Amino acid sequence: MDLIAKIEALFRRRGACQYEGERREGVTALAHALQCAQLAEWAHADNSLVAAALLHDLGALMDGGPAEDWRDDQHESRALPLLASGFGATVLEPIRLHVQAKRYLVATDPAYEAGLSPASRHSLALQGGPMRAEEQLRFMARPHAAAALQLRRWDDLAKIPGKRTPPLDYYLALLADELAQAQRPRRVAIA
Repeated sequence: MDLIAKIEALFRRRGACQYEGERREGVTALAHALQCAQLAEWAHADNSLVAAALLHDLGALMDGGPAEDWRDDQHESRALPLLASGFGATVLEPIRLHVQAKRYLVATDPAYEAGLSPASRHSLALQGGPMRAEEQLRFMARPHAAAALQLRRWDDLAKIPGKRTPPLDYYLALLADELAQAQRPRRVAIA
């Protein structure tokens, strides 16, 4: 099974689920992913960041994460081994950093935390809370920190029940294009 088929199978099999308890949001995992990708597209993000927006919570759909409300599920890293079989850093790093981006924004933007959903506030506490000053410096020094911050803001907005979006197949085609681009050999100029 190729990578796109595996991603599609995860969304089709588990995308209709919602977190329970303290983690509950008003939309399904698939609706959240589609809304997030649509927001990235509307912001004219490049295809790699739209792909990251679609896939940022894919790890939550995979087996192996804790189901307890009092544990961090570390969903941001669980899908990376699967996704790394085809995508590069411009897709993977914003996904890996989107939880850290939330911690950064809570620490640096006084109004940001007030806009978080109750489930996102709950997970913030499990994920380490606001970043300390030295963590903020290390985070912002990372090459894909700015993209992760953009992704994080779309993540927070992509929770509107009943919002219309393009279907999953539309974004799977975008993923296929992004995969083809990542696998094309790069030409190197010789000086």
